[in-house]
Amino acid sequence: MTDAPLDTALLDTLRKYDTPTICNGLEIVAPERRATGFTTSQMVSCNPSLPPIVGYARTCLIRAVEPPAMSPQEAKEKRLGYYEYVASGDGPAIPVIQDIDPVPGFGAFWGEVQTNVHKAFGCPGAVTNGSIRDLDALAEGFHLIGGEIGPSHAHVHVVEFGTQVNLFGMSVKHGDLIHADHHGAVVIPHAVANDLPAAITVIEKKESFILEAARSGNFTVDALRKAMADGEDIH
Repeated sequence: MTDAPLDTALLDTLRKYDTPTICNGLEIVAPERRATGFTTSQMVSCNPSLPPIVGYARTCLIRAVEPPAMSPQEAKEKRLGYYEYVASGDGPAIPVIQDIDPVPGFGAFWGEVQTNVHKAFGCPGAVTNGSIRDLDALAEGFHLIGGEIGPSHAHVHVVEFGTQVNLFGMSVKHGDLIHADHHGAVVIPHAVANDLPAAITVIEKKESFILEAARSGNFTVDALRKAMADGEDIH
């Protein structure tokens, strides 16, 4: 069963933070997830200056090395079924697409056409372990985060959608809350999402003592020791 949608104001707040900051907050509100739930390999952003994306996962498996093992009509219907899936349910939707070829990225699902189609469906961006292309012609503002950059779509086709996927160690199921930017992506458990902003505020206050001391121009180990002690008093 999919979790109930979260308040849109909360999603707007979470969008203000970069993904590393979200991971920091999760270490506080969900310590059992300190070493899981996020991508663990370097990813590429179509434009690192774009803001983070936050939304509900629409999962999909693709292949590209060989033609689909179905008729052209069946492949077309599968693709249309995927589009219906992305366009339905709570939003904003973020496609999370796993390339299951032996070497992911042989052919790119994401490019000019797909980013424009998905932007029209209300998606703010997408995450994939596969390749991305058409970097100079993507839909404006669509934050595409992939495993690599490549030139061709080869035989790319939808294999299955709505199923659990895994992108660089991040396991994702339909409806999971995803936060992603040029650093990578993380799953935010619905149960702790409302607690994240307060936890992040505490972390930032603690860090401010160390950062202020480090930037003071008169930094010593004693100054660092005091800054760390001052930060420990923040709860």
